[in-house]
Amino acid sequence: MNRLIVLLLALFTALAALPARADELRPGYLEFTQQDAQTWKLVWKAPVLGGLATRTRPAFPDFCTQSPPQARVEGLVLVAESRLTCTRDLAGSQVGLSGMDAAFTDALLRIAPLNRPVQAARLTQDEAMVEVATIPDRWEVARSYFVLGVEHILEGYDHLLFVISLVLLIGRTGAVIKAATAFTVAHSITLIGSTLGIVGLAQAPVEALVALSIIFLAVEIVKRDPANPSLTERLPWLVAFLFGLIHGFGFAGALREIGLPESDVPTALLTFNLGVEAGQLVIIAAVMVLIALTRRFAPRALHPATLTATYLIGTISSFWFIERIWP
Repeated sequence: MNRLIVLLLALFTALAALPARADELRPGYLEFTQQDAQTWKLVWKAPVLGGLATRTRPAFPDFCTQSPPQARVEGLVLVAESRLTCTRDLAGSQVGLSGMDAAFTDALLRIAPLNRPVQAARLTQDEAMVEVATIPDRWEVARSYFVLGVEHILEGYDHLLFVISLVLLIGRTGAVIKAATAFTVAHSITLIGSTLGIVGLAQAPVEALVALSIIFLAVEIVKRDPANPSLTERLPWLVAFLFGLIHGFGFAGALREIGLPESDVPTALLTFNLGVEAGQLVIIAAVMVLIALTRRFAPRALHPATLTATYLIGTISSFWFIERIWP
């Protein structure tokens, strides 16, 4: 029991040290769009935090010359647009980012040549350059945004704590699956609606509400009374659906700042959402397995360990909430 509590303390202490705005370390977005035989439009979006904006630059072959970039700041993202004039086709050459070894987050790359399929890739410290393919793989956009969705839920620590809290509150496999399904449907609605410009909320209040949703679940876990179940315990799917609408706006904010490929919006939206769900299922399965193992091998430790985790979750999310509403 003591070892389990110590492990939980170490985990949530580490989470507490992470940025208050847990979605800030988002990947950058680099796009090459061919305008004519020699001209390409270059768009570079880099989050201010994470090292991309200050330490990296778009990289392209020597036979291309770049016009002076037109830069602006949108929220926490630097956006720079320019034009490349190339003396020959980019196919077979390398494009990407220089300085990735000093960055703390990745970047999405999209290459849209004339009369050829779009090429997409993920740029990392180990693979910062990509060869422009003559015949790109049509599934690259889908793969890139699916991976992005998985990483966003696993590395978006506020969404991560919400899902963990939901599992700790409900506990029963069937009810957890129903609540997770309701959460999925809800955040899919607002994710798609907000990304397409149908509905929208300012990002600052959304992030504060996301933190508040975690606090709400933590309180519900602590005050749980088996003899007098609350509405949340009786209808967890309803609560998950309502909070899922809020979290969907948070996911949409991430996509807006990263950018969506103009000709592949449906594919990118669908696969990003599927990636979020895959990451969510991984979290749910891991927590359920941990609960089952504790219940079997150390049943007396389950209640104190759950309370310890809940108080830590509540403390961290309260800190995030205060940071997000403080000017």
